[in-house]
Amino acid sequence: MGGRGGLQGPLPHQGPLEMHNKLKILLAAALSVIIVDQATKAVIAGSLDLNEVVEVIPGFFNIVYFKNPGAAFGILRDAGALKTVFLSGVTIVALVVIGALIRQSRDAVTTLVLSLVAGGAVGNLVDRVRFGYVVDFLDLYVGAYHWPAFNVADSAITSGVITLVFLFSFKHPKD
Repeated sequence: MGGRGGLQGPLPHQGPLEMHNKLKILLAAALSVIIVDQATKAVIAGSLDLNEVVEVIPGFFNIVYFKNPGAAFGILRDAGALKTVFLSGVTIVALVVIGALIRQSRDAVTTLVLSLVAGGAVGNLVDRVRFGYVVDFLDLYVGAYHWPAFNVADSAITSGVITLVFLFSFKHPKD
């Protein structure tokens, strides 16, 4: 196996460049999510009164201003003062795991998708640390059935996780 075709993994000189590209993808994607998330939340908080609803598409979509003191879907909403510390700690652990997964990723798509999840996690962490709650403002519904209000960070996390499940479900091991 004397030729390059028999080598497994990248050549030694390719490693740092690959990590550099992963870092560029991570920073571009995560920072984009964080900036758009924080900007949209600031616009909502500055434009609407708390719990105000603006109908956009009747019977389907509203812009609202809600403060979510809990986690996704309002979980831990009434958990007391330590919930912010707990949820922030869980987010930091998740970011460490995402960082490890990015280091191990072998393609730009996986790195990008993990970076979207990381950006969303940081966007909500910023709210949680600053305010003790997360600003939610997107309200999807059909008739009286509402999906819990969410934000840009939640959208990045959800779309990232769904895409990761899809990618890993259809990934074939190399021969």
